[in-house]
Amino acid sequence: MSAPSPLHLAVALDDAGWHPAAWREPDARPRDLFTAAHWAGLVTEAEAGLLDLVTFEDGLGPQSADSFDADERTDQVRGRLDAVLVAARVAPLTRHIGLVPTVVATHTEPFHLSKAVATLDHVSNGRAGLRVRVTARRDEAAHFGRRTVPPLRPEDLGTPAAAELVADLFEEAADHVEVVRRLWDSWEDDAEIRDAATGRFIDRDKLHYIDFHGRHFSVRGPSITPRPPQGQPVVSALAHAETPYRLVARSADIGYVTPRDTDHARAIVAQIRAAQAAAGRAGETLHVFGDLVVFLDTDAAAARDRRARLDDLAGEPFTSDAEIFTGTPAELADLLLERRRAGLTGFRLRPGALPHDLTRITRHLVPELQRRRAFRTAYEADTLRGLLGLARPANRYAAVRAGEDPAP
Repeated sequence: MSAPSPLHLAVALDDAGWHPAAWREPDARPRDLFTAAHWAGLVTEAEAGLLDLVTFEDGLGPQSADSFDADERTDQVRGRLDAVLVAARVAPLTRHIGLVPTVVATHTEPFHLSKAVATLDHVSNGRAGLRVRVTARRDEAAHFGRRTVPPLRPEDLGTPAAAELVADLFEEAADHVEVVRRLWDSWEDDAEIRDAATGRFIDRDKLHYIDFHGRHFSVRGPSITPRPPQGQPVVSALAHAETPYRLVARSADIGYVTPRDTDHARAIVAQIRAAQAAAGRAGETLHVFGDLVVFLDTDAAAARDRRARLDDLAGEPFTSDAEIFTGTPAELADLLLERRRAGLTGFRLRPGALPHDLTRITRHLVPELQRRRAFRTAYEADTLRGLLGLARPANRYAAVRAGEDPAP
């Protein structure tokens, strides 16, 4: 039997960490949260640990303890820097790690997003991605004024009206990704001639109108940004249920999922693979990463005590959409390898407190996985697609010009 493929590892960076009281830790440095140095330090630490990628959280409204509306709390971090701009700022300071900002498809024009992420791919020499998300928050819709969103509460989620709203938001997100992908292809790879002697900078025949017309968007194209170095930067999405699983299966290169245990992970993977086949993508590489919030220390009791202290500062126990792991790096390695047997190809770890839990990942978990021959000992590629084993796709419009079947 062949050895299993090495794990892929990502970290999700958010403020001072995923615990709402993490900003009050002694090493948190909350005054630095809105500085480039804060983010640069985190990403260079992640790269030192040979991680595949980092994701940057973002949104269209202030953070909130309420998933469906703004809150009035003043004891938690509020306010963000733009995730795409942060990624572009730290890109020149790194060489290998993938940079994946969160972008909100709801209320955001795909043309703007396509050129922003294409630019990130150019300035990072092929290490850009995006994490697409949707929002049903009314306060965020009010920032744009183009649509109204009905009130939505957790108890409404099982109703037909809520199901229709969620389905529409994710259908819009799928169209958004499709427009973005077509715009990335709207310049062929050799569209730029740059011949000073003849005065020809560009071959206009190799720029293409995408002419997308759908329920949510009507976009002519072409982009104003040349095709990204990766051809198609990596698209990812977080998914908790059937509707977002279909978005992952149809539109993404990576899906982040939140299983409760190994059996649940196996069931989620099976559901996504079935949806992938139904979307006509059965032969394509689609990674499924498990999300975990982690509180790590070399002693499990110390990790539990630290989490309890943070809970006391917050005034309530910490909860999350993802499973919360509290223990040692060796215990976490055991869990990751067990979950891999359920079909997960990697994991996105959410550090409970920064920088503490990030350094426990890079300096303790990674060496533990390396000792078990489950993680790389050096970067094997210079692009994010290369690290993930994804081929650089052919340009769909160049294929049509050549009389070939267009890329999907």
